[in-house]
Amino acid sequence: MTDVPPPLSVRVRQQRNDFLLDVAFEGGSGVTALFGPSGSGKTTILNIIAGTLRPDDGCVAVSGHVLTDVQKRIFVPCHRRRVGFVFQDAQLFPHLTVEQNIKFGRWFVSTDNGSPPLDVVIRELGIAGLLKRRPATLSGGEKQRVALARALLSSPRILLMDEPLSGVDDARRNEIMGLIERVRDEFRIPIVYVTHTRDEVRRLATRVIRLEAGRVVAVGSAAELPDD
Repeated sequence: MTDVPPPLSVRVRQQRNDFLLDVAFEGGSGVTALFGPSGSGKTTILNIIAGTLRPDDGCVAVSGHVLTDVQKRIFVPCHRRRVGFVFQDAQLFPHLTVEQNIKFGRWFVSTDNGSPPLDVVIRELGIAGLLKRRPATLSGGEKQRVALARALLSSPRILLMDEPLSGVDDARRNEIMGLIERVRDEFRIPIVYVTHTRDEVRRLATRVIRLEAGRVVAVGSAAELPDD
């Protein structure tokens, strides 16, 4: 029987000034939360997975596909990694309409990579009425819907989400968490979710990687997350 590789395998070391990131963990299906205080290395890990940052040592693999291996001199360029990234501030192109923004996700995708159909993504994320609008006219929640759609249409093997609820009011937070649950359950794409907020972890995560000062201090389920 052939072993099935984990959706995500990370073993990296990165020194930046006086901060040392030295972590090793696996991410499962569903949502893997990187949880910890500011400055613990969460966003650095996302950037290493996405390929916007090269580690000093180690390797990264997604579903058995090696993206980075320093010893073997493997470093797959960002646009070939099939990693979808949803940023804290959505980072939509202001000069493009919503429809043009979400279709941009397909520019670097070959036709056989199995990205979800455009109409399905539009329907599931409820953005049909936004397609002709530009980002400046959207609310924070609407921008995150569009950012999610764009990421899904890039045919990702994994989705990275960097504190997508930061700075969003409570009503919008509940709305976006519902969307993330829908993406998790309907599209079945593994998600790595960065946060330092416990209620987001408890609602969304199936696996929690707790970080402190560049180290993994605990791995477990959301139910095992302590209150302090």
